Amino acid sequence: MGEEQPLVLEVGRILRAHGVKGEVVVRFTSEREERRAVGAVVDAPGGPLTVTAARHLSGGDWVVRYAEVADRAAAEFLRGAVLSAEAIDDPDELWVHELLGSVVVDQDGCERGSVAEVHEGVAADLLVLDTGHLVPVTFVVGHGPGRIEVEVPEGLFDL
Repeated sequence: MGEEQPLVLEVGRILRAHGVKGEVVVRFTSEREERRAVGAVVDAPGGPLTVTAARHLSGGDWVVRYAEVADRAAAEFLRGAVLSAEAIDDPDELWVHELLGSVVVDQDGCERGSVAEVHEGVAADLLVLDTGHLVPVTFVVGHGPGRIEVEVPEGLFDL
């Protein structure tokens, strides 16, 4: 039997070049600091990129310097590139790829549907169930493989 392949996730996208020294503006889809820490490695279409510096811009984007990007021309070449990396193993975190397809069970033990999508919300991300109901992730009180336990206000599933 072959070795199981690690799960690779999209962690960001290069928006544009920044300056003349090869820095790029990145919009990370991951809030994990490990993705932009010095020494972090992400995969891009042209090969791996190693972070040598990163600073936050207003609005949520980051200016990142990668060791493999020597000048503005190389940075321009990466415009629009999707960045990916192996999933981080953190059992205390809720990961979208693990939530999808999971059965949602309320505080009374009633199955309320399975997670079809996760939408980014203003106050909290929302679990979109195959029944059409929306459940803020802030209501999640427990989780395990294929199962999410929620404690919701009375009436949430009545609509």
